[in-house]
Amino acid sequence: MGKDIVLAGGGHAHMTVMANCQAYHERGHRVTLISPEDYHYYSGMGPGMLSGIYKPQEIRFNVKKMMEDHHGRFLAGSVNRVNPDTRQLTLDSGETITYDVVSFNVGSGVPDDVSHITNEKIFPVKPILNLLKAKEQITKWPKHGNIRILVVGGGPAGVEVAGNIQKLTSEKRLTSDITIAAGTQLLRKFPEKVRAIVEKSFQRREIKIIKGTHVKTVHEREAVLENGETIKFDFAFLALGVKPPSLFQDSGIPTDKAGGMLVNQYLQSIAHPEIFGGGDCIGLQGQLLEKVGVYAVRENPVLYHNLMACAEGKTLTAFDPGGRYLLIFNLGDGTGIFWRGNWVWNGKLPFHLKDYIDNRFMKRFQVSGERNETEPSL
Repeated sequence: MGKDIVLAGGGHAHMTVMANCQAYHERGHRVTLISPEDYHYYSGMGPGMLSGIYKPQEIRFNVKKMMEDHHGRFLAGSVNRVNPDTRQLTLDSGETITYDVVSFNVGSGVPDDVSHITNEKIFPVKPILNLLKAKEQITKWPKHGNIRILVVGGGPAGVEVAGNIQKLTSEKRLTSDITIAAGTQLLRKFPEKVRAIVEKSFQRREIKIIKGTHVKTVHEREAVLENGETIKFDFAFLALGVKPPSLFQDSGIPTDKAGGMLVNQYLQSIAHPEIFGGGDCIGLQGQLLEKVGVYAVRENPVLYHNLMACAEGKTLTAFDPGGRYLLIFNLGDGTGIFWRGNWVWNGKLPFHLKDYIDNRFMKRFQVSGERNETEPSL
Protein backbone atom coordinates (compact mmCIF):
# COMPACT_ATOMS: atom_id res chain seq x y z
CA MET A 1 0.00 0.00 0.00
CA GLY A 2 1.31 3.44 -0.93
CA LYS A 3 2.40 5.95 1.68
CA ASP A 4 1.66 9.65 2.17
CA ILE A 5 4.90 11.60 1.81
CA VAL A 6 4.67 15.29 2.68
CA LEU A 7 7.19 18.00 1.85
CA ALA A 8 6.93 21.04 4.10
CA GLY A 9 8.55 23.85 2.12
CA GLY A 10 9.67 24.01 -1.50
CA GLY A 11 13.29 24.96 -0.85
CA HIS A 12 16.60 23.98 -2.42
CA ALA A 13 16.93 20.66 -0.56
CA HIS A 14 13.59 19.39 -1.90
CA MET A 15 14.24 20.18 -5.57
CA THR A 16 15.21 16.66 -6.62
CA VAL A 17 12.18 15.17 -4.86
CA MET A 18 9.79 17.69 -6.44
CA ALA A 19 11.22 17.38 -9.95
CA ASN A 20 11.06 13.58 -9.74
CA CYS A 21 7.99 12.93 -7.63
CA GLN A 22 6.55 10.95 -10.55
CA ALA A 23 8.94 8.18 -9.47
CA TYR A 24 7.16 8.06 -6.09
CA HIS A 25 3.78 8.08 -7.84
CA GLU A 26 4.77 5.12 -10.01
CA ARG A 27 5.50 3.13 -6.84
CA GLY A 28 2.07 3.94 -5.41
CA HIS A 29 3.06 6.76 -3.06
CA ARG A 30 1.34 10.14 -2.77
CA VAL A 31 3.56 13.24 -2.53
CA THR A 32 2.21 16.57 -1.26
CA LEU A 33 4.10 19.86 -1.12
CA ILE A 34 2.96 22.44 1.43
CA SER A 35 4.27 25.91 0.56
CA PRO A 36 3.03 29.43 1.29
CA GLU A 37 3.90 30.56 -2.27
CA ASP A 38 3.61 29.10 -5.75
CA TYR A 39 7.23 30.08 -6.39
CA HIS A 40 10.51 29.53 -4.60
CA TYR A 41 13.19 32.17 -5.21
CA TYR A 42 16.84 31.12 -5.26
CA SER A 43 18.69 33.04 -2.53
CA GLY A 44 22.06 32.91 -4.31
CA MET A 45 20.73 35.13 -7.10
CA GLY A 46 18.48 37.34 -4.97
CA PRO A 47 20.86 40.33 -4.73
CA GLY A 48 21.38 40.13 -8.50
CA MET A 49 17.61 40.37 -8.98
CA LEU A 50 17.56 43.39 -6.69
CA SER A 51 20.06 45.23 -8.87
CA GLY A 52 18.50 44.16 -12.17
CA ILE A 53 21.21 41.74 -13.27
CA TYR A 54 18.53 39.05 -13.32
CA LYS A 55 14.81 39.09 -14.03
CA PRO A 56 12.57 37.50 -11.37
CA GLN A 57 11.70 34.72 -13.81
CA GLU A 58 15.37 33.74 -14.01
CA ILE A 59 15.80 33.10 -10.29
CA ARG A 60 12.60 31.33 -9.30
CA PHE A 61 11.10 27.86 -9.48
CA ASN A 62 7.38 27.32 -10.09
CA VAL A 63 7.08 24.68 -7.39
CA LYS A 64 3.29 24.49 -7.71
CA LYS A 65 3.46 23.60 -11.40
CA MET A 66 6.50 21.38 -10.85
CA MET A 67 4.50 19.23 -8.44
CA GLU A 68 1.33 19.15 -10.48
CA ASP A 69 3.19 18.30 -13.69
CA HIS A 70 4.85 15.31 -12.00
CA HIS A 71 1.82 13.70 -10.32
CA GLY A 72 2.27 15.47 -7.02
CA ARG A 73 -0.13 17.66 -5.06
CA PHE A 74 0.41 21.29 -4.11
CA LEU A 75 -1.20 22.72 -0.99
CA ALA A 76 -0.91 26.45 -0.26
CA GLY A 77 -0.06 27.16 3.35
CA SER A 78 2.52 26.86 6.11
CA VAL A 79 3.00 24.27 8.84
CA ASN A 80 2.41 25.75 12.28
CA ARG A 81 2.66 22.61 14.42
CA VAL A 82 3.77 18.99 14.17
CA ASN A 83 2.25 16.17 16.21
CA PRO A 84 4.69 13.25 15.84
CA ASP A 85 2.47 10.93 17.92
CA THR A 86 -0.46 11.17 15.50
CA ARG A 87 1.73 11.99 12.49
CA GLN A 88 -0.26 15.12 11.75
CA LEU A 89 0.67 18.61 10.61
CA THR A 90 -1.43 21.62 11.53
CA LEU A 91 -1.39 24.40 8.94
CA ASP A 92 -1.80 28.13 9.43
CA SER A 93 -5.34 27.74 8.06
CA GLY A 94 -6.21 25.29 10.86
CA GLU A 95 -6.34 22.37 8.44
CA THR A 96 -4.61 19.15 9.50
CA ILE A 97 -2.63 16.88 7.18
CA THR A 98 -1.67 13.29 7.97
CA TYR A 99 1.68 11.87 6.87
CA ASP A 100 3.58 8.62 6.86
CA VAL A 101 6.86 10.37 6.07
CA VAL A 102 7.48 14.13 6.22
CA SER A 103 10.46 16.27 5.28
CA PHE A 104 11.04 19.90 6.28
CA ASN A 105 12.82 22.43 4.09
CA VAL A 106 11.11 25.53 5.46
CA GLY A 107 14.20 27.71 5.37
CA SER A 108 14.98 30.40 7.89
CA GLY A 109 14.14 33.97 8.68
CA VAL A 110 16.13 37.00 9.75
CA PRO A 111 16.33 37.48 13.54
CA ASP A 112 13.99 40.26 14.63
CA ASP A 113 16.15 41.36 17.56
CA VAL A 114 16.47 44.95 16.35
CA SER A 115 13.10 45.55 14.73
CA HIS A 116 9.56 44.38 15.28
CA ILE A 117 8.25 46.76 12.61
CA THR A 118 6.91 45.46 9.33
CA ASN A 119 6.18 48.08 6.73
CA GLU A 120 6.96 48.93 3.13
CA LYS A 121 10.22 50.66 4.06
CA ILE A 122 11.90 47.91 6.16
CA PHE A 123 12.83 44.67 4.43
CA PRO A 124 14.30 41.53 6.01
CA VAL A 125 16.45 39.97 3.27
CA LYS A 126 14.58 36.69 3.69
CA PRO A 127 12.32 35.59 2.16
CA ILE A 128 13.97 36.60 -1.13
CA LEU A 129 10.64 37.87 -2.43
CA ASN A 130 11.21 40.85 -0.10
CA LEU A 131 14.06 42.00 -2.36
CA LEU A 132 11.69 42.15 -5.30
CA LYS A 133 9.23 44.20 -3.25
CA ALA A 134 12.05 46.53 -2.21
CA LYS A 135 13.15 47.01 -5.80
CA GLU A 136 9.63 48.04 -6.80
CA GLN A 137 9.50 50.61 -4.00
CA ILE A 138 12.96 52.07 -4.64
CA THR A 139 12.47 52.45 -8.39
CA LYS A 140 9.40 54.60 -7.70
CA TRP A 141 11.52 57.10 -5.76
CA PRO A 142 11.51 60.63 -7.29
CA LYS A 143 14.68 61.17 -9.33
CA HIS A 144 15.12 64.71 -7.98
CA GLY A 145 15.20 63.53 -4.34
CA ASN A 146 17.98 61.98 -2.30
CA ILE A 147 17.32 58.43 -1.11
CA ARG A 148 18.90 57.12 2.11
CA ILE A 149 19.35 53.36 2.33
CA LEU A 150 20.58 51.43 5.36
CA VAL A 151 21.76 47.82 5.33
CA VAL A 152 21.91 46.29 8.82
CA GLY A 153 24.40 43.44 8.97
CA GLY A 154 27.99 43.03 7.79
CA GLY A 155 27.91 39.41 6.64
CA PRO A 156 27.81 38.10 3.05
CA ALA A 157 24.11 38.92 2.61
CA GLY A 158 24.58 42.50 3.81
CA VAL A 159 27.60 43.01 1.56
CA GLU A 160 25.83 41.67 -1.53
CA VAL A 161 22.67 43.67 -0.85
CA ALA A 162 24.62 46.91 -0.33
CA GLY A 163 26.65 46.43 -3.51
CA ASN A 164 23.63 45.57 -5.62
CA ILE A 165 21.54 48.41 -4.18
CA GLN A 166 24.27 50.79 -5.32
CA LYS A 167 24.03 49.37 -8.82
CA LEU A 168 20.23 49.73 -8.82
CA THR A 169 20.21 53.36 -7.66
CA SER A 170 23.05 54.28 -9.99
CA GLU A 171 21.37 52.83 -13.06
CA LYS A 172 18.05 54.45 -12.11
CA ARG A 173 19.96 57.74 -11.76
CA LEU A 174 18.88 58.20 -8.18
CA THR A 175 20.97 60.27 -5.80
CA SER A 176 21.61 57.91 -2.93
CA ASP A 177 23.35 57.65 0.44
CA ILE A 178 24.00 53.98 1.17
CA THR A 179 25.23 52.84 4.59
CA ILE A 180 26.05 49.36 5.80
CA ALA A 181 26.03 48.97 9.58
CA ALA A 182 28.45 46.07 9.86
CA GLY A 183 28.50 45.48 13.61
CA THR A 184 31.85 44.65 15.18
CA GLN A 185 33.55 44.13 11.83
CA LEU A 186 32.65 43.78 8.18
CA LEU A 187 32.76 40.09 7.15
CA ARG A 188 34.14 39.22 10.59
CA LYS A 189 34.58 35.50 9.85
CA PHE A 190 36.35 35.99 6.54
CA PRO A 191 40.02 36.51 5.63
CA GLU A 192 41.42 40.03 5.77
CA LYS A 193 41.97 39.97 2.00
CA VAL A 194 38.26 39.47 1.35
CA ARG A 195 37.41 42.31 3.71
CA ALA A 196 39.97 44.62 2.07
CA ILE A 197 38.54 43.98 -1.40
CA VAL A 198 35.02 44.81 -0.25
CA GLU A 199 36.09 47.92 1.62
CA LYS A 200 38.02 49.21 -1.40
CA SER A 201 35.05 48.56 -3.69
CA PHE A 202 32.61 50.26 -1.31
CA GLN A 203 34.89 53.24 -0.81
CA ARG A 204 35.15 53.74 -4.56
CA ARG A 205 31.37 53.54 -4.89
CA GLU A 206 30.72 55.79 -1.87
CA ILE A 207 29.03 53.14 0.24
CA LYS A 208 29.60 54.09 3.87
CA ILE A 209 30.67 51.36 6.31
CA ILE A 210 29.97 51.72 10.04
CA LYS A 211 31.78 49.20 12.24
CA GLY A 212 32.76 48.84 15.87
CA THR A 213 29.16 49.14 17.08
CA HIS A 214 25.92 47.29 16.48
CA VAL A 215 22.46 48.53 15.59
CA LYS A 216 20.38 48.41 18.75
CA THR A 217 16.92 49.17 17.37
CA VAL A 218 15.28 50.05 14.07
CA HIS A 219 12.29 52.37 14.21
CA GLU A 220 10.04 53.73 11.47
CA ARG A 221 12.73 55.78 9.68
CA GLU A 222 15.63 55.71 12.11
CA ALA A 223 18.15 53.21 13.46
CA VAL A 224 19.77 53.64 16.87
CA LEU A 225 23.30 52.32 17.37
CA GLU A 226 24.63 50.91 20.64
CA ASN A 227 26.96 53.90 20.92
CA GLY A 228 23.93 56.21 20.91
CA GLU A 229 24.31 57.54 17.37
CA THR A 230 21.35 57.46 15.00
CA ILE A 231 21.03 56.82 11.27
CA LYS A 232 18.10 58.23 9.32
CA PHE A 233 16.89 56.15 6.39
CA ASP A 234 14.19 55.95 3.76
CA PHE A 235 14.60 52.21 3.24
CA ALA A 236 16.30 49.64 5.46
CA PHE A 237 17.39 46.06 4.77
CA LEU A 238 17.85 43.65 7.67
CA ALA A 239 20.63 41.15 6.96
CA LEU A 240 21.37 39.87 10.46
CA GLY A 241 22.08 36.24 9.70
CA VAL A 242 19.49 33.48 9.71
CA LYS A 243 17.27 31.95 12.35
CA PRO A 244 15.28 28.68 12.04
CA PRO A 245 11.54 28.95 12.65
CA SER A 246 10.17 28.15 16.12
CA LEU A 247 8.09 25.33 14.60
CA PHE A 248 10.22 22.48 15.94
CA GLN A 249 10.64 23.83 19.46
CA ASP A 250 6.91 24.61 19.59
CA SER A 251 6.19 21.02 18.55
CA GLY A 252 8.53 19.42 21.09
CA ILE A 253 10.89 18.07 18.43
CA PRO A 254 14.57 18.04 19.48
CA THR A 255 16.56 20.97 18.15
CA ASP A 256 20.10 22.32 18.21
CA LYS A 257 21.00 25.48 20.13
CA ALA A 258 19.89 27.67 17.23
CA GLY A 259 16.45 26.08 17.08
CA GLY A 260 16.98 23.98 13.97
CA MET A 261 15.57 20.46 13.96
CA LEU A 262 18.35 18.12 15.10
CA VAL A 263 18.96 15.37 12.52
CA ASN A 264 21.30 12.40 12.30
CA GLN A 265 23.56 11.37 9.43
CA TYR A 266 20.51 10.34 7.40
CA LEU A 267 18.93 13.83 7.70
CA GLN A 268 16.40 12.18 9.99
CA SER A 269 15.08 13.58 13.28
CA ILE A 270 17.00 12.02 16.16
CA ALA A 271 13.69 11.33 17.93
CA HIS A 272 11.25 10.59 15.10
CA PRO A 273 12.51 8.32 12.29
CA GLU A 274 9.69 9.28 9.92
CA ILE A 275 10.64 12.99 10.05
CA PHE A 276 13.43 14.34 7.82
CA GLY A 277 14.74 17.77 6.90
CA GLY A 278 17.29 19.80 5.00
CA GLY A 279 18.59 23.31 4.42
CA ASP A 280 18.75 26.12 6.96
CA CYS A 281 16.03 24.73 9.22
CA ILE A 282 18.05 21.75 10.47
CA GLY A 283 21.10 21.13 12.64
CA LEU A 284 23.31 18.12 11.93
CA GLN A 285 24.11 16.10 15.06
CA GLY A 286 27.79 16.17 15.92
CA GLN A 287 28.77 18.70 13.26
CA LEU A 288 28.21 22.44 12.95
CA LEU A 289 27.37 23.43 9.38
CA GLU A 290 27.34 27.02 8.19
CA LYS A 291 24.00 28.23 6.86
CA VAL A 292 25.02 28.26 3.22
CA GLY A 293 23.09 26.98 0.22
CA VAL A 294 25.75 24.49 -0.84
CA TYR A 295 24.68 22.07 1.89
CA ALA A 296 21.03 22.18 0.81
CA VAL A 297 22.14 21.36 -2.74
CA ARG A 298 24.26 18.45 -1.47
CA GLU A 299 21.32 17.16 0.58
CA ASN A 300 19.09 16.79 -2.51
CA PRO A 301 19.98 13.23 -3.56
CA VAL A 302 20.06 12.00 0.04
CA LEU A 303 16.54 13.22 0.80
CA TYR A 304 15.28 11.91 -2.55
CA HIS A 305 16.55 8.43 -1.69
CA ASN A 306 15.78 8.42 2.04
CA LEU A 307 12.16 9.54 1.83
CA MET A 308 11.44 6.66 -0.55
CA ALA A 309 13.52 4.24 1.53
CA CYS A 310 11.75 5.22 4.73
CA ALA A 311 8.35 4.76 3.11
CA GLU A 312 9.33 1.29 1.89
CA GLY A 313 11.38 0.10 4.85
CA LYS A 314 14.66 0.02 2.96
CA THR A 315 18.21 1.07 3.83
CA LEU A 316 18.88 4.79 4.25
CA THR A 317 21.83 6.66 2.73
CA ALA A 318 24.12 8.78 4.92
CA PHE A 319 24.68 12.44 4.13
CA ASP A 320 28.27 13.51 3.56
CA PRO A 321 28.62 17.30 3.95
CA GLY A 322 31.79 17.19 1.85
CA GLY A 323 34.93 19.21 2.27
CA ARG A 324 35.55 22.92 1.90
CA TYR A 325 32.88 24.78 0.04
CA LEU A 326 33.23 27.62 -2.43
CA LEU A 327 31.77 31.08 -1.88
CA ILE A 328 31.60 33.79 -4.54
CA PHE A 329 30.25 37.22 -3.63
CA ASN A 330 28.36 39.27 -6.20
CA LEU A 331 29.44 42.87 -5.53
CA GLY A 332 26.87 44.30 -7.93
CA ASP A 333 29.32 46.09 -10.23
CA GLY A 334 30.09 43.17 -12.51
CA THR A 335 32.80 41.83 -10.21
CA GLY A 336 32.89 39.06 -7.66
CA ILE A 337 35.11 37.70 -4.90
CA PHE A 338 36.08 34.03 -5.03
CA TRP A 339 36.89 32.47 -1.63
CA ARG A 340 37.77 28.90 -0.81
CA GLY A 341 40.14 28.07 2.01
CA ASN A 342 43.22 30.26 1.61
CA TRP A 343 42.48 31.12 -2.01
CA VAL A 344 40.99 34.57 -2.61
CA TRP A 345 40.73 36.42 -5.91
CA ASN A 346 38.44 39.04 -7.34
CA GLY A 347 37.39 40.68 -10.57
CA LYS A 348 34.98 40.00 -13.40
CA LEU A 349 35.94 36.35 -13.83
CA PRO A 350 34.70 35.27 -10.35
CA PHE A 351 31.35 36.92 -11.05
CA HIS A 352 31.05 35.13 -14.40
CA LEU A 353 31.90 31.85 -12.67
CA LYS A 354 29.20 32.46 -10.06
CA ASP A 355 26.74 33.35 -12.79
CA TYR A 356 27.55 30.11 -14.63
CA ILE A 357 27.22 27.93 -11.51
CA ASP A 358 23.97 29.58 -10.42
CA ASN A 359 22.37 29.38 -13.86
CA ARG A 360 23.40 25.75 -14.23
CA PHE A 361 21.59 24.95 -10.97
CA MET A 362 18.53 26.95 -12.01
CA LYS A 363 18.20 25.35 -15.44
CA ARG A 364 18.49 21.89 -13.90
CA PHE A 365 15.30 22.42 -11.91
CA GLN A 366 13.43 25.05 -13.93
CA VAL A 367 11.36 22.35 -15.58
CA SER A 368 8.05 24.22 -15.60
CA GLY A 369 8.63 26.97 -18.19
CA GLU A 370 9.63 29.60 -15.64
CA ARG A 371 11.76 31.68 -17.99
CA ASN A 372 8.88 32.11 -20.42
CA GLU A 373 6.51 33.46 -17.80
CA THR A 374 5.43 37.08 -17.56
CA GLU A 375 6.85 39.55 -15.06
CA PRO A 376 5.32 38.94 -11.60
CA SER A 377 2.96 41.53 -10.17
CA LEU A 378 3.14 42.11 -6.43
